[in-house]
Amino acid sequence: MLSRDEAISIVNNYIKDEKLLKHSLAVEAIMRALARRLRKDEDIWGLTGLLHDIDYEYTQENPMEHGIMTCKILDGLVPDEILRAIKAHNYKYTGQTPIDLLDMALIASDAVSGLIIATALVMPSKKLSEVKVETLMDKFKDKSFARRVDRKKISMCQDLGLTLEEFLDISLRSLQSISDKLGL
Repeated sequence: MLSRDEAISIVNNYIKDEKLLKHSLAVEAIMRALARRLRKDEDIWGLTGLLHDIDYEYTQENPMEHGIMTCKILDGLVPDEILRAIKAHNYKYTGQTPIDLLDMALIASDAVSGLIIATALVMPSKKLSEVKVETLMDKFKDKSFARRVDRKKISMCQDLGLTLEEFLDISLRSLQSISDKLGL
C-alpha cells in the first residue's frame, strides 16, 4: 500500500487546481477523524479521502469516467476497498453501489467538506475557527445556501451510526485542525 508521502506525490502530479488540492486534504482529514471515531484503519480511510479526486481535472467534462480513471491510476498501489470506495463516491455514474462504511463515509465526507468550507467563507473572518456546529446545522437546513452541496449525501452519516450533529462536529473539528493548510 502507498505511504501518505507517496500518495501526496500522486495527488500533486494529477491535481493542479489549488481548490481541488485543498478539498482533497479536507476530505482526508475528515476521513481520518471518522476512522478514529469508528475504530477503522486510519491510513486506509485517510488515503481514500486524499486520493478520491485525482482524476477530476481530467474527467470533469465526462463524469462517467470520474473515479474509473483514478482506479486505473491506483490499480495495484492500494487495497481494493479503496478502489471500490472511490468508484462508489460517484455511484450515480460508475454504477458502483456504496456497500460498506468506507464507501458511505467517503460520500458523506466529500459532501460535508463543501458545506463547512462554504460556511467558513461567509464568516466575517473567513476562518474555520469562527464556525460552530449550530451554524452548520442552520446552513444544512437552508437549501438556498451552498446549493450544490448534496444534503442527502451528507445524511449518509446516519449509515455510519452518527447523528448529523455528531458528524458535523467531527468534520468541523478535523478541518479546524488543518486550517493552516486550507488557508481558512
